[in-house]
Amino acid sequence: MKAKRIIAGAAALLAIGLGAYAEEHLKSLNPAYFDPSTPASEDFYLHVNKGWMDANPLTPEHARYGQFNILNDSSQNRVRDIVTNLAASNPEPGTVAFMVSTIYNQSLDSVRRNNEGAKPILADLKKIENTPHEGMGDLLLWMHKNYSNPFFSAGPSPDLANSNEYAMYVSGTGLGMGDRDYYLLDDKENKKVRDAYQKLIVKQMMNAGYSKKDANRICKNVMKIEKAIADSTWTREESRNIPAMYNPYTLDQLKQAYPETDWDTYFVKTMGIATPETVIVLTPNTVKQGQQLMASLTDREIKDYYLWEYVSQAAGKLSDDFTNAAFEYSKVVSGVQQQRPRWKRALGATEGALGEAIGQLYVEKYFPESSKQYMLGLVENLRRALGKHIINLEWMSDDTKLNAIKKLNAFTVKIGYPDKWEDYSTMVIDPKLSYYENMHNVSMWHQAKELAKWGKPVDKTEWGMTPQTINAYYNPMANEIVFPAGILQAPFFDPEASDAENYGGIGVVIGHEMTHGFDDQGRNFDSDGNMINWWTPEDTEAFANMTQGLVKQFDAVEVLPGLNANGQYTLGENIADQGGLRIAMTAFLDAQKKKGVDITSEEAKIDGYDPIQVFYMNYANLWANNIRPEEMRSLTTGDVHSLGKNRVNVTLRNIAPFFSAFGIKEGDKMFRPETERVVIW
Repeated sequence: MKAKRIIAGAAALLAIGLGAYAEEHLKSLNPAYFDPSTPASEDFYLHVNKGWMDANPLTPEHARYGQFNILNDSSQNRVRDIVTNLAASNPEPGTVAFMVSTIYNQSLDSVRRNNEGAKPILADLKKIENTPHEGMGDLLLWMHKNYSNPFFSAGPSPDLANSNEYAMYVSGTGLGMGDRDYYLLDDKENKKVRDAYQKLIVKQMMNAGYSKKDANRICKNVMKIEKAIADSTWTREESRNIPAMYNPYTLDQLKQAYPETDWDTYFVKTMGIATPETVIVLTPNTVKQGQQLMASLTDREIKDYYLWEYVSQAAGKLSDDFTNAAFEYSKVVSGVQQQRPRWKRALGATEGALGEAIGQLYVEKYFPESSKQYMLGLVENLRRALGKHIINLEWMSDDTKLNAIKKLNAFTVKIGYPDKWEDYSTMVIDPKLSYYENMHNVSMWHQAKELAKWGKPVDKTEWGMTPQTINAYYNPMANEIVFPAGILQAPFFDPEASDAENYGGIGVVIGHEMTHGFDDQGRNFDSDGNMINWWTPEDTEAFANMTQGLVKQFDAVEVLPGLNANGQYTLGENIADQGGLRIAMTAFLDAQKKKGVDITSEEAKIDGYDPIQVFYMNYANLWANNIRPEEMRSLTTGDVHSLGKNRVNVTLRNIAPFFSAFGIKEGDKMFRPETERVVIW
């Protein structure tokens, strides 16, 4: 059972010297970046962002670079300052500061890691190789307990039907290439990735000490197994069907359906818990496929699969030979040309290990209480605005509206940082151990933390992101919206900026996360976070019909020659983008009215633009980026978010106030006839 880990999203950043740095105040909109040669009516995304794109060309280490990366630059520079100062303080062994500095310094220590090479993993590889036939069952348990999830996965998580309690889930295992299409489709681009993946397997197994002949055999067996698993894996579109994932089995039913696993031993020996009476099987077909493979494969084939699973999870914590091989594969998938500097990778590993410890120091230094209070006010303004929208919906019945308002009013709001911090005092980090061994201890600590939750009530005060993360989220099973301190910087949020910019930035983000509670997945959960259908059949049908209109709009966009966007897979995010824009605009207008501001007056203009124009411009500004074709393809294949340009141009073409703000009329490329517009929330 592989440990669940939350890795802080520290993306590619500019290198600076160690120690303190001169921090520049980030700004929101910059009119100098607007492109008057591209009218707003023709391509709004380019109209706002062309200058920014020209001024920020891709460098070799980036597959894409956008406004999020600039924000990440600021946040990670801050984090680096925190971590290096901790290391310079000569912390006492056993303290969190000591753990942070040890992980960071070991990750940076290429000399030691290169000298060690594959030594930290050789004993475990030998264990796999030397296991006799009668020990194969125990070998499976050992792999699950320590390193990966071959053939299936299992673990506790909040019960979809009762979010206050934990349920035990069993599901199919993951795929090395992530998406099933890489294994099953034979077009040029998928074959290119598949070929690169096979080269990666061979190279990494040779790095681990295997001959080329043996590495090729291992690769052949891995591809055989992973392709069979891919064939039973849900499509991207099917994976959005949350109710279809809820398949309760009694323990006897589980044993009968999937007899190749000794389930009693698995739960007791691998997880260290009493055998549960009921489990939820998320993907029955994939679990069945895994069981059939366990029954039909030879020991040699299974061992080769385990060897790759083991080496794959270890590679990033070993020598440069391993990390360089992994990078060669990522070059093919994303188009990136140069690895991130070692310090950036080291910082990401450190945050993954002890993220909240770093986050606590981050918020003490960089997140004032005034920002939290400002955000609380914005959230309530957005909540009232969404309530107005729900009440005025023409397609929804009164009964469903009442339940929707109940859910909206029950939203829990988390801003900045958790109320209680993670206690890492029991984590074991020892500089005498190899970096790989210490990171394995980290993984086991996080896994033990998850397993310790079994049998206890769900703690809904927990956070799913560290405070320094540049992101936000909605958690349907807690019915909560969460905004870490990291995202509360320009261009999303700036106390020195205009209301128009802030509502077009963080206001849209707030509305976006709120709308997730009512998108194609979030709508399945009630005000308490339980998967209960609170919709009338008629409202469900009306919602489905409208969402299919939105699916078609995105499906029609050709991302690259021969590759269109996937409107069904990105549906939830597209609903949330549109909802966020509409709700934030209502909240903005209400706030200006309350302040007595006449937004049509000359005095209200910002750099010569009307406030409503500025609102939409800052929204477009959020998604400014440059991106490589390979990354466009990879994201279209595997990301539930639409590409930035589509989040602007396709979404805004459904919003009437946007047309009015920029004089967009019939015949303009940005115009969409009213009969073709989709307005859901």
